[in-house]
Amino acid sequence: MELPFLTLLIAVGTVIALSIFFYFVPFFLWLSAMVSGVHISLIQLFLMRIRNVPPGIIVPSLIEARKAGLTNITRDQLEAHYMTGGHVQRVVHALVSAHKANIDLSFEKATAIDLAGRDVFEAVQTSVNPKVIDTPEVGAVAKNGIQLIAKARVTVRANIQQLVGGAGEETILARVGEGIVSCIGSAETHEAVLENPDNISKLVLKKGLDAGTAFEILSIDIADVDVGKNIGAMLQMDQANADKNIAQAKAEERRAMAVANEQEMKAKAQEARAEVIRAEAQVPLALAKALNDGNMGAMDYYRLKNLLGDTEMRENFANLTKGDVKNALKHD
Repeated sequence: MELPFLTLLIAVGTVIALSIFFYFVPFFLWLSAMVSGVHISLIQLFLMRIRNVPPGIIVPSLIEARKAGLTNITRDQLEAHYMTGGHVQRVVHALVSAHKANIDLSFEKATAIDLAGRDVFEAVQTSVNPKVIDTPEVGAVAKNGIQLIAKARVTVRANIQQLVGGAGEETILARVGEGIVSCIGSAETHEAVLENPDNISKLVLKKGLDAGTAFEILSIDIADVDVGKNIGAMLQMDQANADKNIAQAKAEERRAMAVANEQEMKAKAQEARAEVIRAEAQVPLALAKALNDGNMGAMDYYRLKNLLGDTEMRENFANLTKGDVKNALKHD
């Protein structure tokens, strides 16, 4: 019973030991590299494990580069790029594609592009096979006040030399949109734009919109132009409504001022009447004082009373209507 158990224990130990050995020393990966012409020792593969660099990424990338004819790429370069956070396989794919397409792309440039956060393999593909970017709808107003809504298709090719530090697709779209707005805005009428929409493309291309970007603009094609709102008429209507509101406000202000002036005049008239009443109230006192002081005689007083009575009688006659006069004559 002890012999089979010991045999089983030895077998399990052997399997564990072989698993640990082949993990730290990937023999079959080394054999594949040797067959492919990539000279790398088992010690180097073991040291990769110690440095936490996966041999399953470095060795196949070396094999791919060697088979594609890129003999200047070394294991140390790939390890250094991996340890700095780069995508080793993507860089090697890009270098192989650039080499096949006769594009001047060095390993240092490719790794710099990759570490800058751009997909270097996609950039090489775009450089070989240009892609089309559809712009969003851009609205602009011609000089006659009619709005036009245009949509363009921009064909671009990646500029490998400006991928690091160059602006992206958003800048291209923004510049193209700005150029479309400028071209439509400078047109005398919207009919002129609708007749020759290709003039927009020609004018926009002359502006050099790809300067400082990671792309080269090959063509700008106007895909669609639609007529929008009559912005000029709407602005005139808004201005007319604004003028009407201002006129109404000024009229209301004048009316309020007139009402205030009227109230002020009424108040002044009331004050004047009050002054007259107060003055009339002083007349009897003045007469009494004049009589007491001897400044007025009795006959003068009676003549004044007769004068006041005649005045009152005339005022009463003046206030009589025609009917009252006829009735008075009948009674007489």
